[in-house]
Amino acid sequence: MILRPYQHQAVSAVWQAWQEDDSTMIVLPTGTGKTIVMAELIRHCFPRRVMFLAHREEMIFQAQQKIEQVSGFKTAIEMADLKADSGGLFSDPQVVISTIQTQNAGGDGGGRMGKFLPDDFGYLFIDENHHATAKSYRRVIDYYRQNPRLKVLGVTATPDRADEEALGQVFDSVAFDYEILDAINQGWLVPIEQQMIHVEGLDFSRVRTTAGDLNGADLAKVMEFEENLHGIADPTISISGNHRALVFAASVAQAERLADILNRHKAGSAAWVCGATEKIVRRQMLQDFAAGRIQYVVNVGCLTEGFDDPGVELIVMARPTKSRSLYAQMAGRATRPLPGIVDGLSTDDERKAAIAASAKPSCLIVDFVGNSGRHKLMTSADILGGNSSEAAIARAIAQAKKSGRPVRMDTLLEEEEEKLKQEQEKRRLEAAARKAHLIASAKFTSHSVNPFDVFALTPRKERGWDHGKALSEKQTAVLLKQGIDPAGMPYSQAKQLLNEIFRRWDGSLCSYKQARVLKKYGFDPNLSRDDAKKTIDELATHGWRRAG
Repeated sequence: MILRPYQHQAVSAVWQAWQEDDSTMIVLPTGTGKTIVMAELIRHCFPRRVMFLAHREEMIFQAQQKIEQVSGFKTAIEMADLKADSGGLFSDPQVVISTIQTQNAGGDGGGRMGKFLPDDFGYLFIDENHHATAKSYRRVIDYYRQNPRLKVLGVTATPDRADEEALGQVFDSVAFDYEILDAINQGWLVPIEQQMIHVEGLDFSRVRTTAGDLNGADLAKVMEFEENLHGIADPTISISGNHRALVFAASVAQAERLADILNRHKAGSAAWVCGATEKIVRRQMLQDFAAGRIQYVVNVGCLTEGFDDPGVELIVMARPTKSRSLYAQMAGRATRPLPGIVDGLSTDDERKAAIAASAKPSCLIVDFVGNSGRHKLMTSADILGGNSSEAAIARAIAQAKKSGRPVRMDTLLEEEEEKLKQEQEKRRLEAAARKAHLIASAKFTSHSVNPFDVFALTPRKERGWDHGKALSEKQTAVLLKQGIDPAGMPYSQAKQLLNEIFRRWDGSLCSYKQARVLKKYGFDPNLSRDDAKKTIDELATHGWRRAG
């Protein structure tokens, strides 16, 4: 299987991180092939065996199929009645795939993980590792870490900011961080449009906060109220047209009643599903949904992870949340492009043009707003604004609420960030003018060069797991050798520059020093190493003047 460029970067970054750290993690948004990246890493783990952990049955079987397809290795599942018993001498499965619940359950009190020896495995892979701070995960991780040679990898989509610092206590480093907006800008995911509908009766001001999110029982009371159900159903029917919609609900009662109201508008158009729905019923329902026989599926938390249907174009958030991670998971159910649209295309512009010309040029996320009280509820601005200021995010959300129409939230964020910069510059100039008579004029020349400008990168905001961390001596030495002084630079930004340097090495692109010279004289700073050398040699020959 041919990896996408960012997947190749992620694989390389993990191997690089494992040179110094025993545990690392990568962040890849929903729809960008997390399992493919893990399967490629597993392919290179041989002969050391891999224990692969997930937390839902559907994800276990999906992982098995993808790992065997990509790696070609024999796998076995340890879950419920399925046993990953030894296949005999020299024929143990290369990969054991298990749920975290299975690992903790049964046995003599130590869980079924006790049937495996920590030394049997050289690697521990944890899918959706934003759960890894839970006691059940820590227990399993600690068990396998009795093997001092064990390497651990966690993979997740966009985590909640509140979880980031906690994840930093479990994992030594973040090898690779690929944001949703990166994937959209590079043409791997479809653009997100946001529409906010005001519902008069929605009042979350009295809903308590439990474990960082809206209290389930309190939220259910608000969302199950009859007027609120109609306030959600009516615009959903109006907005959706003929597009298939995945609806997220806060409770079983809300899901059942909302599906009933949708069916009153359009007979036979809606069904609802929850964790207790029989598997055969759920399977048939999702088949009908994929085939277009059902237009709306209202679900209660069971299609948040592991559900892949690229034909979904509309996400109805009838379950507000304060969790960035949960919102990203729900939104990610609609961000995949249609099959066969982008793979095989070599440039960002080609992929984005193909998406724009396809039957699914974008996806729409509908949020229902009311009185949120003291709560900061998530929107698409929060998952797209990884490098935007909090002020720009707040202003973009306010604009979307005021509009009430579908808006490109990434575009809105850029516009608000630019307005803030202009306002800040205006204030600076006004302040400078007021103080001009107090300041003596001075001339100076600055020779400093911003490496982010050279690489055309937007500096990342510091993530929770990076708080208080510092580069290793080896990492600092790499930057200094390239001509970049990381002194005073936030850890997350220094790591961003390191990742760009490694990407250039892997892609045979010019070095930072070469790129700096090329950019200074108006050349493309993304030339190959050989072409960059030729160009710079020609510049030197002509007295550092461009020919012609």
